[in-house]
Order: sequence, then C-alpha cells, then structure tokens
Amino acid sequence: MISDPYPPSSVLRPLSVADKVSDVLADFTEWLALYGETSWDHQSFYAGSYGMAAKALYYRHRILGTAVVAPIILSEAFVPSARKLFHHPLRFPIADAHYAMGFAFLYETTSDSAHLERAVHFLNALRESRCIQFKEYCWGYPFDWVTRNGILKEQTPLITTTPYVYEAFLQVYEIFEQKKSEGEPLTLALSPSSKGRGDSLMEPARAWKQILESIARHAASDIKDFRISDTASSCSYTPFDGGGVINAAAYRAFLLTSASRFFFNDDYWKTAERNLNFVLENQNRDGSWYYAVDGVRDFVDHYHTCFVMKALAKIHALTGHEGCLEALSKGVAYYLENLFDGDGLPKPFSKAPRLTVYKRELYDSAECINLCLLLRDHFPKLEKTLETVVREILKNWIKRDGSFRSRRLHFGWDNVPMHRWGQSQMFRSLAFYLREARKTESCLRLRRAYGSERNSEN
Repeated sequence: MISDPYPPSSVLRPLSVADKVSDVLADFTEWLALYGETSWDHQSFYAGSYGMAAKALYYRHRILGTAVVAPIILSEAFVPSARKLFHHPLRFPIADAHYAMGFAFLYETTSDSAHLERAVHFLNALRESRCIQFKEYCWGYPFDWVTRNGILKEQTPLITTTPYVYEAFLQVYEIFEQKKSEGEPLTLALSPSSKGRGDSLMEPARAWKQILESIARHAASDIKDFRISDTASSCSYTPFDGGGVINAAAYRAFLLTSASRFFFNDDYWKTAERNLNFVLENQNRDGSWYYAVDGVRDFVDHYHTCFVMKALAKIHALTGHEGCLEALSKGVAYYLENLFDGDGLPKPFSKAPRLTVYKRELYDSAECINLCLLLRDHFPKLEKTLETVVREILKNWIKRDGSFRSRRLHFGWDNVPMHRWGQSQMFRSLAFYLREARKTESCLRLRRAYGSERNSEN
C-alpha cells in the first residue's frame, strides 16, 4: 500500500513561535559562518579620520560641527551602506561575548556539542582580544571612540563591555562543571593561543576560572569609585574618567555581586552595594533613569534603560535585594508606558535628545527580549510585550541570507549587518528565548504525562 503523501491536516500543525525561532537561529548560524566574525559598525562613520574630526568639532562648536557632520547624518539616513567608505570591518569583543553566550544557550537547549565548540571558539577569541596593557583581563572597543569628554583610545577597558565577557566565561564554565559533576567531562581541542602555554582545553574550567578571577579584580580595582553619599558611590566608565553614568554603575554592581557569590568575597559585595545604591538613589520619581547625573546627558532611551533593569534583575536573582524589586516595579511601569510605540514595539527614546534618522533599532528589540525573559515572572505584563516583539522580529527583521536587519529608517531599512550593533545581541536573546520556551514545553509535557497517569490510576 502506497502511503498518502499528504497526511491529514491534524498532522500538519503550524510551527510554534519557538519552532520558528529555532529555524531562524539555524539560518543565522549558517550566515555567521559564511559572513565571518568581523563587521562594520554603528560607529564606522566616526571611527575614521574624517568622522572623528567631524564628531570632535561637533562637540566643540555645535553650529560649525553640525555642518561638517551633516553628510554623515544624511548617509546614515539614506545610504547606510556608505559606512563602508569611512572605515573597515573590525572584530568586537562585546559581540564575541554575546555569540559565546548564544551558542551556550543553544547547547543547553539541544545538547549538540557543535554549539558548545562554537561558544568555546568565541571564548578563545576573547582571550586574544583583551586589553593587553592591563595586568588583569578586561576589554574595550577596537577603535578610537570620540566622546564629548575627549577621545577614548582603542583598547581602553570599558565597564560596559567587560561584564558581558565575564558572563560568557561564567556560563560556559558552569556548563563544563555541571557535566563534570555528572560524570561526563567535556573535552575539546586546544585553542591556538593555549598551545605551548600548558593550559590545555582538555581541562578548560581551571583556566576560565582564573580569567573570571582576573576580571573581578579588574572591576574592583582598575575601575574607580566616587563617593556620592554615605551609602552610594558612582564608578568610572573606564579606569580614567570621573564617573556619573548610571548604566556603568549598574554593570559593575552586577559583575561584583556575581563575583562576591562565586568567589565568596565579601569585599566585592561591599563595593557592588554602593554602586547599586547609586543606581537606586538616582532613579527618577517617574521610574526612569537618565543616562548620567551630569546635568547634560539627561536623556532616557530604550536599551540603556534595559541595561540598568537587567542588572537589577540579575542582582535580585542572586541576593533577593528588595530595593532592586521596588525599583524594577517603578522602572517597568515607566518602561511600558514611555518606551514603546502605538504598535507595542520598542521606540528608541522616551523623548529624543536630538534628531534621529531611524524609527526602530534591532538593538532595542534584542534588549527588550532579554529583559522580558528575566522579569516576566515578576511582571506578567511583560509576557505580552515579549511575544509582540519576537513576532515582529520574525515577521519583518529577518533577511534572506539569515542575518537581521539593523534599523528601520524613516525611509526604508539599514540592512548592513553589524555584529556589535544588534546582530550578536539578537542572536543571544533569541537563543535565550528558545531555551526558556523548550523548558516550558518540557514542563507541560511532564504535567500532561503525570495527569494521564493519575487519571488511568483512578
């Protein structure tokens, strides 16, 4: 008997959102392997000599600088691929960290060792890209970054980058340790950088733990504290500046809170708690946080708000700190009310501090997904936001080659794939989403099976 090539419609069930996300991640993984691990960037326009000079002039002389920057702004708005004329592709540590975590999530979801090997590959790349002029492990940008306070030279450590690398090493370390405790030690090939140094990846956890210790020492010692009140301290963004940036303190507070638990170091918590108090004490009455407390950078935007609340969510998960949950309650209320448009999708600013050339940004959606996954158990309203944003990404932001669109402009799209500016963050967030979705599905199956057993017994 020839089987029916068209089975009953009941068998052809529509793909779930999680299944679609799984397909998207598989396609993206293939794209990444073909495209490579360097890319242009959001800052490519300003990383070359012309862009740096134009941006520096803008900060010194607003009117004259505006005229010089105008061609770049027009390129961003109408010809985003023109960034290729201003600078060359680079490798970004913050992207490598997100890719490592994303592949680790995929391994946790599928148990496919190929994903774990990719995660380790990105950790190896991070070992090579550390800021070598510092004794301890730390990371920054691979380009000179022009800011209103001057130029941050490439390889200047950033407390907004290093915590992601810490998380990446910690996540993969814990996978290896868990397998070891279960009697299934994992073995992988040597990294190119480890050959001849005696730190074989046959036992990688030992080397990674040493790196984690070094990162924690950097965050505690190289990043500086600035006393704000009896209970709070701001911290520097780099080892050299004067502090005052809210998300910088939030990042450091999380990293040192985690390290205090992981290494049983109370001094780390004492430092983290003062940075945490700085974040809590500088929350506005409406629940928002300004970017900084300098009276100048008093804008409220989407992804920096996510950065702050992600840190608070992780600190609360580690410590049960009630102040974090109270701040998050006010923060989530502001977030949902002011940082989404009429379609329920992320918008860049609650009130834009300047002209923006885009309507929506991939980075905002990636951070939104991440935040919702961290907080939806405490704030159920975020479940609807999460599903709305994920469905929007699946519907409108996937390119034919498997990569993601970068920005929705006022006219058209910015389709230049930028590892640091959204590609890696979205990959990690969707991999996190898939892991959590598969966990939920597994729990539901167990409940149904248990219910069936109970019914049959009765």
